[in-house]
Amino acid sequence: MEIREDLCVGCGKCEIICPVQAIKIIDNKAVIDKNLCVECSICYRNAECPVNAIKSRRLKWPRIIRNPFSDVIGTHKLTGIPGRGTEEMKTNDVTNRFGTDEYGISIELGRPGVGTQLKNIELFTTKLSQIGVEYEPMSPVTAILTENKINIKDDIRDERVLSAIIEFKIPKNKINQVLQVIKEVEKEIDTVFSVGIVSRVMEDGSIPIIDILDQQGFKVNPNAKINIGLGRA
Repeated sequence: MEIREDLCVGCGKCEIICPVQAIKIIDNKAVIDKNLCVECSICYRNAECPVNAIKSRRLKWPRIIRNPFSDVIGTHKLTGIPGRGTEEMKTNDVTNRFGTDEYGISIELGRPGVGTQLKNIELFTTKLSQIGVEYEPMSPVTAILTENKINIKDDIRDERVLSAIIEFKIPKNKINQVLQVIKEVEKEIDTVFSVGIVSRVMEDGSIPIIDILDQQGFKVNPNAKINIGLGRA
């Protein structure tokens, strides 16, 4: 994004709305910190600039990679849907992506207000590769990994985005190994991250993964989604 200095009146509307605090009012003019800006376009769409000083510009590689991981309404060309991940993992009763003997895992790095550099993904993938996880092939994050499925491509490692979601599935017997990786990365990473786990409910209504997470010291917030009229896989 760009702000026309000759038009800006320093009203501060764009500064307030920026999700990563990349805009500051300096000498009565709005200034964008290009290193912090994640190219989310929120200031352009929602700041309601009174003088139309905020301009969208054509991005070049590698900076253009920031937009699909930051623009909440942008459609990623790989997934064909808005957002930073694939179709919601919570629709498993329709998609059947995760079987009865599997867990689906999502690890989202960065959030509004914080963001993340793409190279932080490697903190997880380096350790997860030793377990042998199966990454979601249509995930935007999978697309920016090198062939070894460990490293982020060199020319985009330092790019900053709003958030990035690692998606994969594992056999149930590997869950403790994944939880150990999460504990290890927590001590190294310089941004926030959240973990989602997809688990089928047993016929007796129990959810065994909750007990496993509790034993490992993780705070659990169970969620459920029922799709009416969509059928079941």
